Amino acid sequence: MHSTKHPIAIEDSVATLNLTSFHYGAPGSGKKVYIQAAIHADEVPAMLVAHLLRGQLDQLDAEGRIQGEIILVPAANPLGLSQVLHGAPFGRYDLSTGLNFNRSYRHVAAALKTALEGRLGADAAANVALIRELARNEVAAWEPADNAATLKKRLLTMAIDADIVLDLHCDNEAVLHMYTGTPLVDAIQPLADLMGARVLLVAKESGGEAFDEACSRVWWDLADHFPDAAIPPACAAVTVELRGENDVNYAYAQQDADAILHYLAHQGVLDMPARALPAAHCGPTPLDAVEPLAAPHAGVLVFRKQLGERVAAGEPIADIVNPVSGQVTTVAASRPGLLFASTAHRHLLRGMHVCKVAGADSFRSGNLLSS
Repeated sequence: MHSTKHPIAIEDSVATLNLTSFHYGAPGSGKKVYIQAAIHADEVPAMLVAHLLRGQLDQLDAEGRIQGEIILVPAANPLGLSQVLHGAPFGRYDLSTGLNFNRSYRHVAAALKTALEGRLGADAAANVALIRELARNEVAAWEPADNAATLKKRLLTMAIDADIVLDLHCDNEAVLHMYTGTPLVDAIQPLADLMGARVLLVAKESGGEAFDEACSRVWWDLADHFPDAAIPPACAAVTVELRGENDVNYAYAQQDADAILHYLAHQGVLDMPARALPAAHCGPTPLDAVEPLAAPHAGVLVFRKQLGERVAAGEPIADIVNPVSGQVTTVAASRPGLLFASTAHRHLLRGMHVCKVAGADSFRSGNLLSS
């Protein structure tokens, strides 16, 4: 194992910040795996899982049991970790620009469509190697305009040519759930099963250019553009939401780290006995079948359903209680589904997020991710 420090903010008279990555195995010796934690820097459960993964990977590496290359970034956002407002960490948005740290990654497919014209054929392995080479070049040519973009370029540089990308996050309050590309269901379902995910949300394009899609969507965009060429979905990228932001304990973290290691064993990256796949807790759910619910007016949020419960259309999920006017309004989904995520706040203003319900039938369009 070796570690690398990547300078992110190094101007004179400004605080210096570095990103640290840990590298295991050998490039070119097998599949490449990239794992990062907490690009939204205040999503702490991901960092604890990464810490435990690091200890186990150190041992596996010392025993020569890594059959490929693994890059681990246990704290992916030093910029966000340095942002504190009135004593509270604030890591979802870059305070200098207002932009989400998990949006606006460079999507290289458009440039590659031109560069690959007339160069692809029926040899899938040769196509994958060429696409990865050109994708690396395209990311290298990215000229970031600020520190946040510099961070995004560095992260994408390490991940753009990976076979497997695990982007570890958490929600405000939630059951464990995942986001991935529709063409990747077969590759990601075993991870969902091992981690006990309750929802696996899928889309070909979710909007906003999130990190996982910057790594994976290029493959099916190019496959659609070059229908006569053999282009597999060669990067299995997934965003893993590790429950809620206060679910920080060794039991959950060890459970999640072990599941990730067993997934990598199933993928042939680790020489260790792989746990048999358990029964699935969920199948793929279209991301455009998720219904986000908002507060109709200001008041105290009182949940009447628990996370992980199934709800019927129109069934009460929560009440918004205005203690001044006495108004009480019930919040309900318009479609049946699973209540899988909610806000951690218990007093809301009108229009603020209450919860999300994963249904079965597509009904939304446009940008499918929350800001």
